[in-house]
Amino acid sequence: MAETRDASEIFWVDPERRGILPLDGFRMSRSLARRMRSGRFRATLDRSFPQVLDGCADRDETWINGTIRDLMLDLHALGPAHSFEVWEGEKLAGGMYGIALGGAFFGESMFSRVTDGSKMVLAAALDHLRRCGFTLFDTQFLTPHLASLGGVEITRAAYRARLARALADRASIDAIAMDGDLQAVVQRMTHTS
Repeated sequence: MAETRDASEIFWVDPERRGILPLDGFRMSRSLARRMRSGRFRATLDRSFPQVLDGCADRDETWINGTIRDLMLDLHALGPAHSFEVWEGEKLAGGMYGIALGGAFFGESMFSRVTDGSKMVLAAALDHLRRCGFTLFDTQFLTPHLASLGGVEITRAAYRARLARALADRASIDAIAMDGDLQAVVQRMTHTS
């Protein structure tokens, strides 16, 4: 992270309590499910990484400085950094980027340009990652927004144990094609047996 957009230094964050979002624990409201079923939106993977990165940094205060932007673009070119996008027609409605290592995905930041844009992209990403065999979705911190969607906090020790198991997994974000049909995502996430 960086303190601000203009900061020259970056630093690692290792909080005592870590935010995670269980891959099978996403809480979908009725209004979000209705919006995702509307047929107006579709999801993609890695279609617009630079635009997603810039969308995440496009706020009054951001921890994404030039150094982090350059490093993330390099990591995307090398393979471990990815973006998930939600589109309304040809308009980028929301996005999220992060890093995939083993069976862990480290969600770095997300943004929304339409109502529920970040929620839709998060639902699509969790669905895809779960279907590809990922076992850990790291959010670093637990915000009220993430808590409302099913995020939880765990201790540093519990996180490190989960992280070690996830890093040993051989999940691949490309194991299956991204299902851009958000209606299908809702069906898989809300299906009960």
